[in-house]
Amino acid sequence: MSNRSHEEFHDRIVTPEEAAAGLPERFFDRFVFNLHRTDSTTPSILLGLGLHPARDTVDGFAILSTENEQRNARYSTELSATSWDTCGPFSYDVVEPNKTWRLELRDNPTTMTFDLTWEARTPAWWGDVDVTNASGETTSFAHLFQSGWASGTLTIDGQTQQVDRWYSQRDRSRGVRTMAGGQGLHVWYQAQFPDRSVGFLLVEGRDGSRLLLEGAVMHTDGTLDEIVDVGHDLVFDDQLDLKSGLVRVRTVSGRDYPIETDASAGGGYMAGGGYGGHHGKALGRDHVEGEVWPLDGTVTQRTLDSSLTDRLAAFSWEGVPGSGIFEFALSRSSSYTYRPTPA
Repeated sequence: MSNRSHEEFHDRIVTPEEAAAGLPERFFDRFVFNLHRTDSTTPSILLGLGLHPARDTVDGFAILSTENEQRNARYSTELSATSWDTCGPFSYDVVEPNKTWRLELRDNPTTMTFDLTWEARTPAWWGDVDVTNASGETTSFAHLFQSGWASGTLTIDGQTQQVDRWYSQRDRSRGVRTMAGGQGLHVWYQAQFPDRSVGFLLVEGRDGSRLLLEGAVMHTDGTLDEIVDVGHDLVFDDQLDLKSGLVRVRTVSGRDYPIETDASAGGGYMAGGGYGGHHGKALGRDHVEGEVWPLDGTVTQRTLDSSLTDRLAAFSWEGVPGSGIFEFALSRSSSYTYRPTPA
């Protein structure tokens, strides 16, 4: 195990001065947050923002999943027409890098607004992702994830409630990302327990080969235990939706984490946040759109333009209950069939 509290990820978003110095045309700087109660009950809230300086574009999204529906809002504008810490109804402030962020969402198509402070509860895991895709293009970006607490006020349909230390995971990425072609299974896994967070990114090819694994068990005492192996035995339905399963995580210290998953809550379809290839597209100034999807089976991973799903899940590790986000995507190619790995 290690302690990286003395190290810091470059957490602040790219500045206009850095962009003026020259960046690749496909460069992006993006963050994503999610938050939910510690007992894994709805609502599940997902939000994100991405800057694309070479395209003079900033875009963001907010997703609200309840028991019965998913509400989506997407917004974008020209970077040159706004300050770099806002986009449409959303604004943020990096109060203290790697420690504290402020997030505010004003009126938008979801009818959800909030004023939240995010505070770290574990150290962050970060690294560099370098993958050569089937197309021959190279993906290269810095990647971070970290567990935190969210507190503040949340209003839905005019009803305001206090958010008092809800679990909240964040993801930061910066660079050039072209993860497309040849992937079979994608998992971004964030299981939150009272004194630790189990987080990793796993990508497998359509032949079951491992393309990428990175992550760690992040403890609230400041230690990190790097993840060296992951096995999985997951249950998907015929629409490619995750229902349940077992994930077994092994760490460099020799710890073994067999974690059971209940992912039957529904919602979290990231197509609602523009993940079907829409990020970075110039839509002009002050563009806002959204829709509501019923969670009755009419909207699925097969009907949307992306199967990527950030599902609020209940976890159980050796009798200890937890909750968090199980992000998953299966290839819709007929050449791929999900294969469990030793778990």
